[in-house]
Amino acid sequence: MQGLVALVTGAGRGIGAAVAIELARRGAHVVLTARTRGGLEETDDIIRAAGGTATLLPLDLVQGDAIDPLGPTLYDRFGRLDILVHAAAVLVRLTPVAHIQPKDWDASFAINVSAAWRLIRTMDPLLRAAPAGRAVVLTDGRAADPHAYWGLYGAAKAAQEHLVRSWAAETATTPLRVNLVDPGPTATRLRAAAYPGEPPNTQKPPDQAAPGIADLCELAESRTGALVTL
Repeated sequence: MQGLVALVTGAGRGIGAAVAIELARRGAHVVLTARTRGGLEETDDIIRAAGGTATLLPLDLVQGDAIDPLGPTLYDRFGRLDILVHAAAVLVRLTPVAHIQPKDWDASFAINVSAAWRLIRTMDPLLRAAPAGRAVVLTDGRAADPHAYWGLYGAAKAAQEHLVRSWAAETATTPLRVNLVDPGPTATRLRAAAYPGEPPNTQKPPDQAAPGIADLCELAESRTGALVTL
């Protein structure tokens, strides 16, 4: 991945941070985005300690209008974008469908759906122009397997999946490869919020999921429109 530029959302912690570190280890220059600068700096420290390079870009994905200039900004700074990994996600709360509050609905769809749409819209020209553009969007099994109290999160992830699969179909005849990945149960903050009684260290750490996600960004990846479960 030497000479490639990758953008990773949710790079301040969890799977996003682990994937950013793995891409940098493979030689990519990684643009790190997350809501808080502190987490980005921690990821950046790990990358630089291993000899990699990164650019920090604090960004709150809830502020949709702030996403729109990202594509032109990256073009002005780097002249290219080869890899997009959208790892940011939010679990607002688990609640019966009949009890979902409008503010929770808006917050969930802002991150889990609207942010993906805006990222696709602003990054599509750069990724299509890349010699071998790669886009990977993280999803969750709840999108296709509804459970009680998971209606809000599952609906948002299902909508995101539909957008991404449609984009993959629209770009199938280009060099761009677009795929979804379900990392499975992983020890993240989102997992801890969903299962507060789960004993610690019972799920795999994020750095075990990162190599499989980074593999989807490699030149050798030929699939598009796939949902890969790790």
